[in-house]
Parts: sequence; structure tokens; C-alpha cells
Amino acid sequence: MKAFMDRDFLLETETARHLFHDYAENLPLIDYHCHLSPREIYEDRRFDNLAQVWLGGVQPDGSYFGDHYKWRVMRSNGVAEEYITGTKPDFERFMKFVEALELAIGNPMYHWCHLELQRFFGVTEPLTTESAPRIWEHCNKLLQQDPQMSARGLIRNANVAFIGTTDDPVDDLHWHELLCADPSFTTTVAPSFRPDKAINIHKDGWAAYMAQLAQSVGKTSLATFADVLDALTQRLEFFHAHGCKASDHGLDYIPFQSFTTEQVEAVYKKALRGETLTVMETEQYQTAVLLHLGKGYHRLGIAMQLHYSCLRNNNNRIFKLQGPDTGVDCISQNTCGGNITQLLSALDEQLCCPQTILYSLNPADNAQLGTIIGCFQDSSVPGKIQHGSAWWFNDNKTGMQEQMISLANLGLLGNFIGMLTDSRSFLSYPRHEYFRRIACNLIGNWVENGEYPNIESSLKKIVEGICCQNAVRYFGLK
Repeated sequence: MKAFMDRDFLLETETARHLFHDYAENLPLIDYHCHLSPREIYEDRRFDNLAQVWLGGVQPDGSYFGDHYKWRVMRSNGVAEEYITGTKPDFERFMKFVEALELAIGNPMYHWCHLELQRFFGVTEPLTTESAPRIWEHCNKLLQQDPQMSARGLIRNANVAFIGTTDDPVDDLHWHELLCADPSFTTTVAPSFRPDKAINIHKDGWAAYMAQLAQSVGKTSLATFADVLDALTQRLEFFHAHGCKASDHGLDYIPFQSFTTEQVEAVYKKALRGETLTVMETEQYQTAVLLHLGKGYHRLGIAMQLHYSCLRNNNNRIFKLQGPDTGVDCISQNTCGGNITQLLSALDEQLCCPQTILYSLNPADNAQLGTIIGCFQDSSVPGKIQHGSAWWFNDNKTGMQEQMISLANLGLLGNFIGMLTDSRSFLSYPRHEYFRRIACNLIGNWVENGEYPNIESSLKKIVEGICCQNAVRYFGLK
């Protein structure tokens, strides 16, 4: 029997162990998509206890935020909401989570939590209801007293070279400016352009958001659709001047609808009047905005990330109480592969197709994405169109393996830009290690099975590329 999560955790062969320990393990992390707060990084936030950093609590701005992955684990164990997002004492909340985690065999959360305990706190003992009080006291002491356990210290200790946060176009990027001007912190923290609120013309709050967008470019209103495009261009160029390397679009599905300028102008005016749009009208507007932004991304060298096929806010009661991103989302089914190809083709036809990363929350789309990306590659950068890493409900052992196997079957796994955290937690960086172990094991098994030759230089290039160097090249990092 193997020891629990030891040095060779998930590494089944000698080749896998060699690839991980000699090449992957100590490479810097390129976390090109996450939801960390730049303010918390700049202010070097400290956490009082493990419940705060794991389950969430009150943010510096007075809002409440936490890890909805863990909330789902607790809800699945019948834990009352007052222990999850409520005001119960932190130790009681922590113990309720431990009770649930103990049952989470096969869930990546079990591995992630124990990797975090090992890497940041030196705890190798399994977390159980019996060991929890000891581990609670030990971790809390470090969080409160160790100078290296602040937000910046956690980032440094995880060997993070680059962080791509997720930011609204109207953000003034104040905290990014302060971080950039601070020579004491060497990790690059760059904003990412997330224009969902401007694109979602059919959703509540769109009109109010357009007023915010107008203010961000010094206008009282955006009277025409041309004004909207001009405002988004100004904000994109502002982000680019602040080091932006990627955009991000969280879409229900990827739309594509033919349109004329006059039609989109009419749709925009109709929405401003508060009238209900048809699906076709909504998609005409969205398509026009996506094409405009795609050209801007290409011009400025900003990668376009497209996330889709999430069915959000399914539990209306919890959504009304707590808002979005609180653990009541699920995988959706959308047949929008043809729309993706039309979007990329329209941009490519004008020689304006940006570097693009495609993520579907539905793993059934793996093969389709693997074949789509091969239609739009060119000589500008290897792997210009990427099948993004296993996302959200798929960033488990099975999901990561399936995504990489599909990519290997249909494209060039050696040009894959690898893992990201997509996380709001400063303790989430061992997810990169989890991914690296799975990737090295997959590659090592292929070698040991005689499916790829044991050529050291080739394997080194592939492993280091997937784990770090491909992302450095892709995003033009120094």
C-alpha cells in the first residue's frame, strides 16, 4: 500500500517521478487566470484563521466572499447554511467542513486541502474530526504570527511569477498601479479584461452598467452603438497600458448572428428603452461586440479567453439570498461549436483573429474543441488557438486527464499552456502541483508503455513547456 499523499503522490512510474521531480516540480507558476483581489495583494492581507482563508468571511471592502467549491461539499453533507455562509463561530464552521471533507473520497477538494496543509503549513497528518483541533491551532498560529503567511508571503512561497486577475472594464486599476510601482513585490500582477456586463444586453443591470461604462470614459451617456464600441476600445487600451495580457468572457454560450450596423443600432436603442429583445436581436448585438473586441485583442496582442456552457444560479432561493457564484451552478449543454467557428473565421478572414483559449464546462465538448482549434492555427505563435485546461467542475484528476488525452489525440499536447487556478483563495496554488503531477504521470505512462520514446531532451521540452514555458511564450512574459 502506498503512503497517503507522499512525495510521489499520483506518480505511478519511475518515468513519471523523474519528469515531475526533475523538471516540473520547481518551475515558477504562471497563474494567468484567477479571481484574486489586487487590493488584498497590495495591502498584504492576513487571515485570522483557517476558516477565513478556506471558507470565506468579510472582505476589506465589507463584502462577503468565500470558496463555493467548499460550500458545495458542506451542503452535500446536510450542513446548515448558517455554518457555510452564515455567522456561526469560525471554529464551528471549520469543524462542519472537516466532517464533510472526511467523506469526500475521490473529490479533488480532499486532495487540494491536504496539499495546502502540506505545502503552506507543514501538516502531513490527514485532516479528520479527531486531528482537526490540533491542525486548527497549528495553522492559526502560523497565519497570525509567521511573516511569510500573509497574502504576499503565500504568493512568494508558492513561487508564483505571474498573476492574471479578473477585472471589469470600468475598474480604475488603482491597486494594479500601486503593485506595479512597488519594487518590494516581484510577482507580476496584471489585469484581465472581463466585459461580460457590457455584452449581456439581455440581463438585468445592463442599462445601469452602460451608464457606468460611459462615466469611465468621461461621458454622461453612450447614445449610440458606435459610442459603446469606442468606450470599450478606450478601456481596453487603458488595460493594455497597465500590462493586460488576456481578456475573459464568461458566456452562457458562444453566439454568432449575422447583422448590419443599422440593425445593431436599432437593437441597442430598443434595449435602452427597456424593451424586451428577441434572441436574434440579443445575439446580433453580442456578435457585433465580440467581433469588435476580437479585433482589438489582435491589435494589442491580448489573448481572448472564452468560457461557456455553465448554467448559473439554479437555486433561486440561494441566489436571491447570496447572489451569484455561491455554489448553485451546473454544467450546461450548448451546441455552439458552429458559432465558435463562425466567430473565429470572421476574425481570421480579416486577418484579425487573436490568440484564443476555449473552455467548455461540458467535458462532452472536448473532442469538438480539439478539432476546432486545428482549423485556425497560424505561424504567429505555436498553439495560437488553445483548448483551455479542464475548467471548474472538470479540474479533477479525471477531468484533467480527459482534457489532455483529447488534446493529445487531436492536436499538439506539447504546445498546451497548462493550468490556472481560477480561484479566489491565496492557498489555491497547489492546484498547479496537482495538475503537474497528473500531467507527468500521464506522459510517464505513455513512455513506459512504449507509446513515446524515452528521449530526455524531448520529454524535458514537453514537460517544462506544459508546466510553465508555453504560457510564458504565449502571453509574452519576461
